[in-house]
Amino acid sequence: MATFLYKLGRLSFRRRRYVALLWVLLLGGIGFASSAAPAPPADSFSMPGTESQKAFDLLDEKFPAANSEGATARVVIRAPGGEKLTDPAAKADVRKMVTQLGDGPQVASVADPYKANAVSKDGSTAYASVTYKVAGTELTDKAHEALTKAIDDARADGFTVEAGGDAVEADQDMGGSAEMIGIAISAVVLILTFGSLVAAGMPLLTAIIGVGIGVSGIAALGSVLNLSGTTSTLASMIGLAVGIDYALFIVSRYRAEIAEGREGEEAAGRAVGTAGSAVVFAGLTVVVALSGLSVVNIPMLTKMGLAAAATVAIAVLIALTMIPALLGFAGKKVLRRKDRKATGPVTESGRPNLGTRWSRFVLRRPLGVLLVGVLGLGAIAVPAASLELGLPDDGSSAPDSTQRKAYDMLSESFGAGFNGTLMVTVDGKGAAGAAKRVGADLAKVDGVVAVTPAQVNPAGDTAIITVVPKTGPSDHKTEELVREIRSDASGWSSQTGAEILVTGATAMTIDFSQTLDDALVPYLLLVVGLAFLLLMLVFRSILVPLKAALGFLLSVAAALGAVVAVFQWGWLADLFGVEQPGPIMSMMPIFLIGVVFGLAMDYEVFLVTRMREAYVHGARPGEAIVTGFRHGGRVVGAAAVIMISVFSGFIMENNSMIKMMGFGLAIAVLFDAFVVRMAIVPAVMALLGKSAWWLPRWLDKALPNVDVEGEKLQKSLTAEQPSAQDDRELEPARG
Repeated sequence: MATFLYKLGRLSFRRRRYVALLWVLLLGGIGFASSAAPAPPADSFSMPGTESQKAFDLLDEKFPAANSEGATARVVIRAPGGEKLTDPAAKADVRKMVTQLGDGPQVASVADPYKANAVSKDGSTAYASVTYKVAGTELTDKAHEALTKAIDDARADGFTVEAGGDAVEADQDMGGSAEMIGIAISAVVLILTFGSLVAAGMPLLTAIIGVGIGVSGIAALGSVLNLSGTTSTLASMIGLAVGIDYALFIVSRYRAEIAEGREGEEAAGRAVGTAGSAVVFAGLTVVVALSGLSVVNIPMLTKMGLAAAATVAIAVLIALTMIPALLGFAGKKVLRRKDRKATGPVTESGRPNLGTRWSRFVLRRPLGVLLVGVLGLGAIAVPAASLELGLPDDGSSAPDSTQRKAYDMLSESFGAGFNGTLMVTVDGKGAAGAAKRVGADLAKVDGVVAVTPAQVNPAGDTAIITVVPKTGPSDHKTEELVREIRSDASGWSSQTGAEILVTGATAMTIDFSQTLDDALVPYLLLVVGLAFLLLMLVFRSILVPLKAALGFLLSVAAALGAVVAVFQWGWLADLFGVEQPGPIMSMMPIFLIGVVFGLAMDYEVFLVTRMREAYVHGARPGEAIVTGFRHGGRVVGAAAVIMISVFSGFIMENNSMIKMMGFGLAIAVLFDAFVVRMAIVPAVMALLGKSAWWLPRWLDKALPNVDVEGEKLQKSLTAEQPSAQDDRELEPARG
């Protein structure tokens, strides 16, 4: 591996114009293809194998006029104090608003509150349900403007009007500035790390090119592979993160090789042969983690994971080829100004750097550092035991948003369960009679407030019953009610001969959380197991990969604990702008595991590979740890700070889901990089000593030697140098 990459690095350095031109042409070609490709399809959320999805598919077949994927808006209107919407004048104004809503672009239908029994008992509040012909992501600006104008006109008549649903345009205060903040901070950190604008610009340039190719490729193949516009979200975030990381490590190793007095081409070859080998295996762990999302069996997550994995693979290829090409163009400009004038090897200052001082501190007190790190993260992880999963809805929106106000108005006037209605489908011959019987039984179930009359399709073989629970959609009692209805469904089916299914947004959320919960352990086993094998190949050890995996689990548990404390319990909510504590987004644990595992293994590979390299070249275990931190500590720390900055930018977003993801990823990288990798890892390595690198002899023979640390490469280069010297000594004699 290292020898092949060494040759690739030298070739890319030598043929830099062709390599750079190839990547630029590839970016331009894929960019042109994406611009000429049809628009990507709208997001289609499905969960094969779940009851709620089966019911949705049934409704699409039996009620084709009702597009289950069409956007909806629920416009809630309240009369001024003391007045009622049942008064003739108020009724005329409400119907004027309903007519105006129906005249909007892309509107399929609007339910009149007075005909749909959508007026509260006290007559103060009503709602109009607006259904659109297309999904929320496909609504035009004119459609949003028409909805907003109808609401504003009704407010001008003196009514309190708010709206919720996926057709309502969400406020986006940040726009794209979160990414820009992360990139700006990354640039500052890179400049401070390298002391050279040229060296700092390389990781940013190659990362942006890699993300551009990946995202453009997703857009170009969107209509062919049914990839929605949001599929590229994870790809761009992770691609930018690892792209900067991988380039950062190769550029750093190149500068170290130059500092030892080697020429540019040789330094590029050695940098790609050693640090590049670590990049390959670090990239493989990220690809494994992201591709492993397929085990969840949710098509949207599978596509997002595979698209992000492809973008990571592109980032690896760019780091291995374009970085040495750019180094060839840059020459000595990648060095600090004071080092450019040096004619020989650059000598280090007499004072040890921070990485060296820290590693020696850990070597003196390994047990103490280990206990503080483990107990500290363990304490932070405690709240994770109270984790409650759910999906964000209008009830989790900011209190001053129209979605949240509409949600609260409905809860006050119609009951908390009105925001989490259930849809019970009755499928079979004589559906009307069966639905009537089932509806009567549903009304007797504890926790049910109301049951609407059944709606039967024209063929008479399928009916829909709407059930209003007593509790809200995120309440645990609502989940228990869904499970109770589903358990009773078999009895009703045997009595009526019809198939009874429960669906709706609330049931879909419950099924979604359950699907992710069921997939969590298999996903962990798959990702950690495959990564364990990869790391065993890299480090030729059993204990080092085991320690890496256990440290990752500790950092993820601590990150989940911090997320629960802030977003579910409300601790430090004001500091992080959490306006409404509530259940944790269902995708959070599995996304956190996938993304953080990949980044954590990056830091593990880059830091410990340098230790392994020193160890196989004859250093004692303690010296190897110090060497690893002397050469890799600062770079790993800079990479972690960059990632934390990128993810922290999203904490300022107004969207609660994005805010939670940004906080969770930032805090997880903080814990993993600076507590696990920088403290716990060297402490455990110090306590293990030579045992850290133990591998049974039979296993050592069975495993292929991928030579990540460049041991074979170093021997071959060392063997070549004396012979070259001998040839030069013989040249005068030949003359």
